[in-house]
Amino acid sequence: MSRLSHSEIHMVHRIGWLRAAVLGANDGLVSTASLVVGVAAAGSGKPEVLIAGLAGLVAGAMSMAAGEYVSVSSQTDAENADLARETLELAETPEAELEELTQIYVERGLDRDLAEKVAVQLTERDALGSHARDELGISETVTARPIQAALVSALTFAVGAVLPLIVALVVPDARIVFLVAVSTILGLAVLGGLGASAGGAGVIRGAARVTLWGALAMAATAGVGALFGVAVG
Repeated sequence: MSRLSHSEIHMVHRIGWLRAAVLGANDGLVSTASLVVGVAAAGSGKPEVLIAGLAGLVAGAMSMAAGEYVSVSSQTDAENADLARETLELAETPEAELEELTQIYVERGLDRDLAEKVAVQLTERDALGSHARDELGISETVTARPIQAALVSALTFAVGAVLPLIVALVVPDARIVFLVAVSTILGLAVLGGLGASAGGAGVIRGAARVTLWGALAMAATAGVGALFGVAVG
């Protein structure tokens, strides 16, 4: 009799890199497009617009990487501290830890005898892993990875930031504001839809929310650029 097997791909398996990728690309597109639109609305020429946009790309990518690394490293530090404390408790009070694990399974619906048997067997196999997973909520699937998150954030920010720079480079000076804004809104809609689809959420809702905030950001910077451009002029 053959054993049937199947593989499953759950959305939570993607959450670490997906969060960083979507956040990075969205920020790169919105912030760089807003910067380009704001500088162009102030009456600056194409060279100044491109320099500002390129500087925004580099600075933004580095800032995203640093911020993501610090944030995820803090999570990693907290996880390591919890694991160290759990290791000490397992060494000093194994009976209490076994009872704690048993109670966790009882609260999840197992009867007392079965919960105790499960707790004993899992403890014998991997005590720390069992407590990390079932008591602390730490598992290999969702564990923090600072380097991965930082690199993904920087790379996706740069990728997102390239679109408004390319548009600003190839279109006439007088059309930079309009065409960068339109292409960015379209890009945000696609990005939001893809991110929502990859995460298992509604595509239209995901596209709408990132498009709305991106449009507001560009409108705000265009207004500031036009205001100060007129004032300086």
